[in-house]
Amino acid sequence: MPTRAIIVAAGMGRRLAPYTDDRPKCLVEVNGRSILERQIEAYRRSGVEEICVVRGYRAEDIRFPDLRYFENPDYRTNNILASLMRAEAAMEGGFYFSYSDIVFRPEVVARLVADEAGCGLVVDRRWHEAYEGRDQHPVSEAELAAIDEATHEVRAVGKRVVPREHAHGEFIGLAKFSAGVADRMRREYHRLAAERGKDAPFGTAPRFEVAYVSDMLNHLIGLGECFRSVDIDGGWREIDTTQDLHRAREIVDW
Repeated sequence: MPTRAIIVAAGMGRRLAPYTDDRPKCLVEVNGRSILERQIEAYRRSGVEEICVVRGYRAEDIRFPDLRYFENPDYRTNNILASLMRAEAAMEGGFYFSYSDIVFRPEVVARLVADEAGCGLVVDRRWHEAYEGRDQHPVSEAELAAIDEATHEVRAVGKRVVPREHAHGEFIGLAKFSAGVADRMRREYHRLAAERGKDAPFGTAPRFEVAYVSDMLNHLIGLGECFRSVDIDGGWREIDTTQDLHRAREIVDW
C-alpha cells in the first residue's frame, strides 16, 4: 500500500474570489479550519504520514511543517495533470492523490486505504444530492464515473464523458495509485508530451498542457489498467465557488 499522499494545490481558485484574493484555495477555511488542514488530518488518521503538496498560486502562504513541497511556477497556463507531474519524484512506490478543494470525512480516506485493490477512485453514489440548487457549478462540471457492474472497475471518468443516466457516481478527486500504475503514468506523460507536444488535444482537453487527471485516467484505462470504484454515499464536499463555500459551512460537521 502507498505510504504518501500528493495534494495538488497550485491553481488560483478564481471562482472563490474574494476569499482567494489573499490566499490559495486550499487555505480557505470551512468552519474554522482550512481545507488543507482537514485533508492532512484525514490522511494522518489513516496512517498516511508523508504528505506532499504541489504549490503554485501564492506558494509562499502554504508552509505547514513536516510536509514535502513541489512547485508549479506555470500554474497560470497549465492544469491539474501538469501540476501533479511536478511531484513525480514522490510517485515512486505508489501514492494517494487528492484535489486541494475538497473536504471529506476521515472515514472516506480510511475506506480508500482499506480497499484491497491496488488502484481505486473514490466515487460518490449520492452525487446528485450535492447539485440540488448548485447553480454556480452545474452538473456538466461533475467528473462522473461509469463502471462495470460485474467487476466494479471504472470504465470511464470525467466531465462530459459519462452521460448522467449511465453514471455510477461522481469521482470526488481522491484516488489511490499502485507503484506499477504510478510508474506507467509517469512514462506515458513524458511519452505523450514528447510525441504530441503541449498544444495537441488530449482526452477532453483542447491542449495537453491543460489536461485534467481524469484525462490521464481514461488514457490508462484504455491501455488496460484497472481502477476500482471505491464507493461512498456522501461525506464530502467540493469547494469550487463562493456558493459551495457557503453551503459547505452549513453542512460540514467534521
